[in-house]
Amino acid sequence: MKIEITNLRFTYPTGLEALQGISLTINAGEQVAIVGQNGAGKTTLVRHFNGLLQPACGSVLIGDWDTKKTSVAKLASRVGYVFQNPDEQLFSRDVLTEITFGPRNLGYSKEKIDGLVKRALALTELSDKTEINPYDLSPTWRKMVALASIIAMDTPIVIFDEPTTGQDALNVARIANVIAELRQEGKTVVTITHDIDFCAENFERVIALSNGQVLLDGPAREVLGREEILAQTYVDPPQLTRLGKRLGLKETVRNQEEFLKAIW
Repeated sequence: MKIEITNLRFTYPTGLEALQGISLTINAGEQVAIVGQNGAGKTTLVRHFNGLLQPACGSVLIGDWDTKKTSVAKLASRVGYVFQNPDEQLFSRDVLTEITFGPRNLGYSKEKIDGLVKRALALTELSDKTEINPYDLSPTWRKMVALASIIAMDTPIVIFDEPTTGQDALNVARIANVIAELRQEGKTVVTITHDIDFCAENFERVIALSNGQVLLDGPAREVLGREEILAQTYVDPPQLTRLGKRLGLKETVRNQEEFLKAIW
């Protein structure tokens, strides 16, 4: 499902203008990473997608729905949002109840709910933890519960806010597998991240924000290769990208596979 943002401006009650005339189109099925320093406007931007924030000026369309004219409850059927901190999202007594809540709240049939919950549990490797209180799980597994609760809603758009923060390598790999599965299903996935290596490995389009404006927007290889411009928002390209530049490789490389291919 397409996201269309036109001249989006937003100012907090403190007077801080967090977004300064952003215009973007994210097409259905795109996998987009949004990067930038703290305060660049990343979270403010994506919270306009599900109506948690409303434009001071401009518009945000989710498909054919204008977020200014659509309730947060209705937008929840199109936009799933996985918070950075799962403790801000989880509230049920056990994992199964938590994951079932979203699709049930959307009014799906019992048969569809059962199928979506089963799939979400399998995809996040939580099938053996359904009876456990989420707060009895480690922070890494609580992250997976929060993620599964959104996957089970089967929304065409899924937003991840800093999905790898505080996660070990095994859980980062699980999250990458989930994103790959959503890509196969044609979902639109938007991720806010400071993890530039995760960004390079899993996303084909990168948007860099700085001071509430779009600094760079394009294919990941092109954006991550603009080291001097990225530095304006305190983002360093992946280590292998920087090494490839220092070695004089003709192409910008994002990961080990591309690096070895370019060397040989």
